[in-house]
Amino acid sequence: MGALDFLSDYFSVTPKKKRKPMQTVEIKVKMDCDGCERRVRSSVSHMSGVKEVDVNREQSKVTVTGYVDRNKVLKKVQSTGKRAKFWPYVEYNLVAYPYVTQAYAKNAPSGFVKNTELALPNPNGADDNITSFFSDDNPNACSIM
Repeated sequence: MGALDFLSDYFSVTPKKKRKPMQTVEIKVKMDCDGCERRVRSSVSHMSGVKEVDVNREQSKVTVTGYVDRNKVLKKVQSTGKRAKFWPYVEYNLVAYPYVTQAYAKNAPSGFVKNTELALPNPNGADDNITSFFSDDNPNACSIM
């Protein structure tokens, strides 16, 4: 943000347009070749407000960072003729129960699982820390020697 942009916020004559918040939009798009990747990248990079576009063809993932609306980014990618949807996965290490049947997906990239509520810990449930079952500090711990 330059000095003129900073000063124009305070001394503008025209009414201020509300700027969209800076956000990162992740989209799953099936890309087979360099042409598909180039078509998707060019369609999104020419949108107003886009600061950075990252395309990962191995994961079929497009990451767009900027002052954009996520629905408009999805529509722009779909206008290339590709099937696209919002990124449905989260990283494996951010989920409490990654092996729940609804969370595990065979077609997910390595290191990712589906983003479901069943994979998250129950906020009302008891927090059983498995490592405390075998701790010397736990009086009810396993005492097999």
